[in-house]
Amino acid sequence: MSRLASSAANRMLCSCQVCNLVSRKTQLAYPAHCPRCGTLLHFRRPASVARCWALLIAAYILYIPANLLTIMETGSLFSYRSDTIMSGIVHLWKTGSWMIAVIVFIASVTIPLLKLISLTLLLISVQRRSLWRPRERTRLFRLIELVGRWSMLDIYVVTLLAALVQLGAMATVKAGPGAVAFGAVVVLTMFAAMQFDPRLIWDPLQRKDLHD
Repeated sequence: MSRLASSAANRMLCSCQVCNLVSRKTQLAYPAHCPRCGTLLHFRRPASVARCWALLIAAYILYIPANLLTIMETGSLFSYRSDTIMSGIVHLWKTGSWMIAVIVFIASVTIPLLKLISLTLLLISVQRRSLWRPRERTRLFRLIELVGRWSMLDIYVVTLLAALVQLGAMATVKAGPGAVAFGAVVVLTMFAAMQFDPRLIWDPLQRKDLHD
């Protein structure tokens, strides 16, 4: 039996994206709604690829100012310092906090960039109807969903430092404009991952099985 014959879509079964109830779409009125919660049913997310591309391109654009603009400003009666992500990492390394520098570099530079590149790879492969390693691409998507929440680590650090340092009357720490851009990048990539429909990875393989 081919993979297509065993697929839910081939059996006209549709899963609700809200309550996860599985319904047979042919038995429902058109347009079909979930019998339980009333959500409009689709075999695949509508315009999934287009929406994911739009969010991803916006994230690419904001990734540049997120790394070039000031992400944190510290000041006191005797000194003032403003840091971008990279200058902050270098400062942490030079002052002996190399472990924190490595964590911030991975969470704030490496993970967001790899997430952007990975989503781009998934979108291109889906648009080209690629048959290349569908299982590995599906695992890559699950990994993107898993690690996405840790990309906000340096924003948490800035917030924590601001709360702690401002307890003293002589010094302040505040987030710079780079923090806003970086937060936007993280949110946009999270929404892009939410819009991507991983079932599109398997559709070309099912069509190949049908012709075979």
